[in-house]
Amino acid sequence: MKPTLLTVVAALFTLAVPLSAQASLGGDVTSVHADQAKLQATVQTTANDAYTVEEVKAPTGVVVREYVSSAGKVFAVAWQGPVHPDLQQLLGSYFQAYKQALQTQKPTHLRRAPIFINQSGLVLEMGGHMRFLVGRAYIPNLVPANVQMEEIR
Repeated sequence: MKPTLLTVVAALFTLAVPLSAQASLGGDVTSVHADQAKLQATVQTTANDAYTVEEVKAPTGVVVREYVSSAGKVFAVAWQGPVHPDLQQLLGSYFQAYKQALQTQKPTHLRRAPIFINQSGLVLEMGGHMRFLVGRAYIPNLVPANVQMEEIR
């Protein structure tokens, strides 16, 4: 079967779209709208003096909150829902640090115990139970000085 011109153009376009076009930890606020389209989700924006929260609600029931500094960088993400979101997409370039930290932990995560990662460049907490999973991750050196960690939820 010979590929049509439309198929070839679509394949090239797919390869040309950068993987960073999705909002992720340490990423840029403009990518939140790409997530909205990809997930067929709604976005609600809430702002205060220190940061803006972009809350993305997917039809699957997953809610992701992206905390964006006044500089336009995503310094934290938090989620909840019946399933975990795509952590590779959500953590972006920090996904490898997450995977490496999991490998060094004792295998308690196999027993569905909460996961805590506290490194100089990444803090991640994840837990919950069936159909209600929660988590948050942040980059300590990007968190604005007047933001309390309890606000990231």
